[in-house]
Amino acid sequence: MVLRISAKRLTGSFRPSRFPTPVNCALQRYSSQAAAAAITPSENISDQLPPQIPLSNADPVEDSPSGAQVKEEAPYMVKTYARPPPVFVRGKGVNLWDKEDRKYLDFTAGIAVNVLGHCDDEMAAIIAEQAKTLVHTSNLYHNPWTGKLSKLLVEKTAELGGMHDASAAFICNSGTEANEAAIKFARKIGLAKSPNKRSIVSFKGAFHGRTLGALSATPNPKYQKPFGKMLPGFHSIDLNDEDAIFKMIQNSTAGVIVEPIQGEGGVNVALISFMLKLAQRCKERDVVLIYDEIQCGLGRTGSFWAHSSLPREAHPDIITTAKALGNGFPIGATIVNERVAEAINVGDHGTTFGGNPLGARVAHNIVTRLSDRGLLKEVQEKGQMFFDHFEKLREKYPHLIKESRGRGLILGLQLTQDPTPIVTAARERGLLIITAGTNTLRFVPSLNITKEEIQEGIDILDEAIRVSTTPGQGPEGEQVKGEVDSPN
Repeated sequence: MVLRISAKRLTGSFRPSRFPTPVNCALQRYSSQAAAAAITPSENISDQLPPQIPLSNADPVEDSPSGAQVKEEAPYMVKTYARPPPVFVRGKGVNLWDKEDRKYLDFTAGIAVNVLGHCDDEMAAIIAEQAKTLVHTSNLYHNPWTGKLSKLLVEKTAELGGMHDASAAFICNSGTEANEAAIKFARKIGLAKSPNKRSIVSFKGAFHGRTLGALSATPNPKYQKPFGKMLPGFHSIDLNDEDAIFKMIQNSTAGVIVEPIQGEGGVNVALISFMLKLAQRCKERDVVLIYDEIQCGLGRTGSFWAHSSLPREAHPDIITTAKALGNGFPIGATIVNERVAEAINVGDHGTTFGGNPLGARVAHNIVTRLSDRGLLKEVQEKGQMFFDHFEKLREKYPHLIKESRGRGLILGLQLTQDPTPIVTAARERGLLIITAGTNTLRFVPSLNITKEEIQEGIDILDEAIRVSTTPGQGPEGEQVKGEVDSPN
């Protein structure tokens, strides 16, 4: 099977513009830059390309305002990301606008970050007020908001079915920092029991961060190899492999870190039976159990925490969170039970910016709103709406779509092919989607997305799939398997 975007296949298949703004470059009027590149400079573009409706959001080219900005500034930026051409300048709700003032429906939410949408009014008001009151004092002193946020996280966790013995929280700046703290806490507890009790077990397909400790718990050679040997004592096993639990988790294990739903790994859901046995084994070997809910937590599954549906005996000792916690403001947290809290002393860990009054106040507002039971119920309903649409797409494109996975509004559509052409075709029609794992389309929109916006996005996705695939090719054809780079 071949995935492609060609000028011929796109004839008559374009959506009308979602935002009636003229495009400033002739090449921007068409989706196939490959077709345009095949035309020599002396040829007339309009004579070569078939009549077609202009794309609403064709990728900007080099001499556009976006292209000019990127060309000027890119040399000054370390090349850690491969970004598409649009330059986004403003947002509201589930929509973004680029430098050419074209509107995009955002199903990425800043990689599961903007849970309450872009430029939320309450959040903007809080930032403006707090910025004129107090922004930063350092953790050498108390402030009015770090303690309030910690208390709220602990109380809402217990109230809404999460870790029942949650006791305290460490507020930091990001998910990676939250995981670094969790790994350090587990190591300290283990080493206090035995000098050999220091290993950490994680799971293949996991993503826990880019710093050396978090990266050591992210068993992906693509991310690890450029930096040489990882920290010693880190081991990985397959998610949902119950036999591996008993083989790998031994008396020398200090901690286990697991995502109840792997986001970057392809929206892979841990089975309830697996999580129960994992928790049981950790208790048997006196191991600290860490649930990384940085992407799947704080309402995204339709429950406050992804593990809220588990019985108490499967609850963790530590929860790590970030992303949704600040709705775009950088902040993270490591929530611990009393067993962990009692083991950590003054000076064991710290952060300069973590828990500053501005970030903590913003997060307090976001957590309060995300704990609303009505919102959580709506997330479940919207997730089911996505699944219903995915099933119709699977029936329509059985050669391409294998299955759908996830819960609530962290969802994956598993394809038989590289999804990059579909991502591009969707973007050029005004829909932003991202990938995960191997050949997986990932959907993590804002939790307050409307059903009408879901329908609109699915319609664009359907068209993007249609113009990017060759009909009649089955899964027995050539399959391009490409593990995508994590955008984190």
